[in-house]
Amino acid sequence: MARPVDPERRAARRLQIVDAGLTVFAERGYDGATTARICRRAGIGSGTFFHYFATKADLLLAILELGTAETRERAAGLEGRTDPLGVLLELVASTADDAADARIPGFVRAVTGVMHVPRIAEALAADDAAQREVLLVWVERGQARGEVRTDLTAARLVSWLVLLTGGFLERVAVDEAFTAEGERELLVATVRSFLRGG
Repeated sequence: MARPVDPERRAARRLQIVDAGLTVFAERGYDGATTARICRRAGIGSGTFFHYFATKADLLLAILELGTAETRERAAGLEGRTDPLGVLLELVASTADDAADARIPGFVRAVTGVMHVPRIAEALAADDAAQREVLLVWVERGQARGEVRTDLTAARLVSWLVLLTGGFLERVAVDEAFTAEGERELLVATVRSFLRGG
């Protein structure tokens, strides 16, 4: 008789593997992140790994999809707020806070090496769309309330916000002297000035 599946335990084990994968991808890059290394980091056997993920590419996709899901959850948690500019600045600051995880620079470099792979490109495009969707809602609300400049369209402002936060993340990934903690406040101040139009 088959054992009953405990959904909480299964979800916890999956997150354990995802966390180990994030660490190993960050340390070794995509090519150097073998399933054996990921299993050692997670403290599991290869059978357990393959029960959850068919390949390391599937694990990488799961990490990216988890980030997209977190973006959507964050957006849902913002409903009811009445300070669009404050929300936008929090969203930007959260990008810097996420980038402060010591693994993120290496993970960004690992993903950059395989972003041409169609499934990875699709996951990155879905993440970009989720981020833009959240930003667009709050930029439009900010413009309607007079908190955000109106000389540029909301879509154009969102593109610049994505450029600023994406560029920030890229800089953190390639320049050891450019730290998320050290540059966070300047990023937020720059975005505030940009959104206000001054």
